[in-house]
Amino acid sequence: MAEENTDQSKKTDASPSGPSTPIGPQPAASPAVPLVQPLHPGEDVLSEIDDRTWEKSVEKADKPVAVMFYSPTCVFCHQIEPYFRSYAREYRETVVFARLNVLTSQWTSERYGVRSTPTFKFFCNGKPVREIVGAVYPAILKKMVDEVLIHGKECAKNSSQIDYEITGYG
Repeated sequence: MAEENTDQSKKTDASPSGPSTPIGPQPAASPAVPLVQPLHPGEDVLSEIDDRTWEKSVEKADKPVAVMFYSPTCVFCHQIEPYFRSYAREYRETVVFARLNVLTSQWTSERYGVRSTPTFKFFCNGKPVREIVGAVYPAILKKMVDEVLIHGKECAKNSSQIDYEITGYG
């Protein structure tokens, strides 16, 4: 019986092993994303849109709109989203930031030719003016937002109006 007690104590004293166990000394946690506080606690400046709210949120928006087309299973989408949220807080006065799930809003995704996630599209006056696809460096994404603010309205004014009449059948 003494052997059973020592076996039990060995089991409880042993630390868990496996892929979730850190190996070696861990560096001190530092925020990877610059933290910008929202105007009001609990306020989220990144809106979730879908096929039904697309026209009002993007095509008829008064400000430029940055849309992240994402999938819940996309690893790169989860990696870049904190930066996208941070930029949404930083540019909240000048740009609207939104996310669209490509699995639940397939019509809009197909309409704009989104074939992989994450895809970032920038809209000015309801027209797409810039696009970037895939896992990108956050600095590149921020640079694109700045460029849309500078040149987006000119580009939208010089592009032709697209009238989509979609009946659901080809």
